[in-house]
Amino acid sequence: MDLKSKDLLGMQNLSFEEINLLCDTAKSFVEIATRPIKKVPVLRGKTVANLFFEPSTRTRLSFELAARRLSADIVDIPAMISSAAYGETLTDLAKTIEAMTVDFIVVRHSMAGAPHQLARQIKCSVINAGDGSHEHPTQALVDLYTIKEKKGYIEGLRVAIIGDILHSRTAKSNIWGLKTMGAKVVLIGPKTLIPPGIERLGVDTSYRMEEGLRGVDVIILSRVELTEQNRALLPSLREYSRFYCLNEERLGYAQKNVLVMHSGSMNRGVEIAPEVADGAFSVIIEQVTNAVAVDMAVLYLLSGGKKS
Repeated sequence: MDLKSKDLLGMQNLSFEEINLLCDTAKSFVEIATRPIKKVPVLRGKTVANLFFEPSTRTRLSFELAARRLSADIVDIPAMISSAAYGETLTDLAKTIEAMTVDFIVVRHSMAGAPHQLARQIKCSVINAGDGSHEHPTQALVDLYTIKEKKGYIEGLRVAIIGDILHSRTAKSNIWGLKTMGAKVVLIGPKTLIPPGIERLGVDTSYRMEEGLRGVDVIILSRVELTEQNRALLPSLREYSRFYCLNEERLGYAQKNVLVMHSGSMNRGVEIAPEVADGAFSVIIEQVTNAVAVDMAVLYLLSGGKKS
């Protein structure tokens, strides 16, 4: 089967079969990273443009490596020195890039819906690398792939997502993806950082770590920081750490073979204790490695490639 859309805009639009296809294709690309020459020629002649209006290290670098390993050309466009900084609209900028015969635009933007706007206006494939606090589908696919590789399946697993759910685009993408794959999801965090009415998506919520972590198979931590958005909702990082930092004692409430994951750069001592981040249950570094294979799968399948 193929992906139904020319774009990857969100997890909400992906079917069970499409997520499995992306995960299976990513698995076939993992081996390339172990070769002396880490390249295959499947996207030779294609061009990928990274258009990031927000700072990023992991996602931008992951897509750059993915494109190069598929033999595509990569163009990195820092938004702060692009014509957008001088008042050009996002759509006009994207059309200008497309006119240079670019095949993919990977976009990160602070405005929710920005990639969707682009996808309606241009013919090349648009990949959402994070739009505001809306979605981050490629990171969710990395998390799903890692869970599937480590556990062998996703359906029926109980997964806890901990942190600032209200502002986390990755948490929202993970909710859609995990529910589509048949997992049971519990959200844990301060009441002020969990969106009201989110239970309508079929998830449980808990405001206490000891209660929410009981019997979970996977823990996904979201980054928590004091920003202008949430300063009134979070007294201090010290207060958050006191009640919600994942330490060894709290880890004991989960299953004995629990996976510990983090969907971004860690605040050690805030979201996660160092001994847990570096412990036997942590697969955080493997998530980073898997991201390149997943991004390769996204580019390959959006280009019309079929899993062999």
